[in-house]
Amino acid sequence: MRRGLADLVNNEEDLAVCGEAEDAPTALSGVSKTSPDLLIADMSLRGSSGIELIKNVKVLHPDLPILVLSMHDENIYAQRVLRAGAKAYVMKQDAAERVLQAIRKILKGEIYVSERVGTQMLQQIVRGRSPAESSPVDRLSDRELEVVQLIGRGRTTREIAKSLNVSIKTIESHRAHLKEKLDLKNATELVQFCVQWVEQENTVNR
Repeated sequence: MRRGLADLVNNEEDLAVCGEAEDAPTALSGVSKTSPDLLIADMSLRGSSGIELIKNVKVLHPDLPILVLSMHDENIYAQRVLRAGAKAYVMKQDAAERVLQAIRKILKGEIYVSERVGTQMLQQIVRGRSPAESSPVDRLSDRELEVVQLIGRGRTTREIAKSLNVSIKTIESHRAHLKEKLDLKNATELVQFCVQWVEQENTVNR
């Protein structure tokens, strides 16, 4: 995927790839070394999440525009990445022309999202609705949503803690907050919710 994206960019006369990275730490180091005009990040990274990378990059390089390329449902994640500091959200299923359009748009200082997400955001403003009113998952923090994904994929509390590089106690706290926010009675209902949510997201992305 990364090679194909690099070829797409390098085939444009006015664009060139100055660096690539397989994980968040390498990406952060590469950004500092190469000073790119734009960063393209995936939502799913080895040992980290795209949202976490965005937040860390914006701390060190607040003016660097970031484009997020993802397989995850834009209705759930587009606004999250924009709040984290990204300037564009493009689905991997979209045509290559959309990626190039998004790149050129954010290099001009603009924001890029699909027409559907743009309409959704405008409707929320007009109706005075917060994202929390749209879906139970929208009430969750970015880290809580990560935990939901990992629970839904069958990971244990210990495995989640190791994956996110936090303590088991922290994950247990997240699980307690999830049950409260999602109005679930016990651990069994939480697991069922997470599994169903992951299956639904996978269905949307097929």
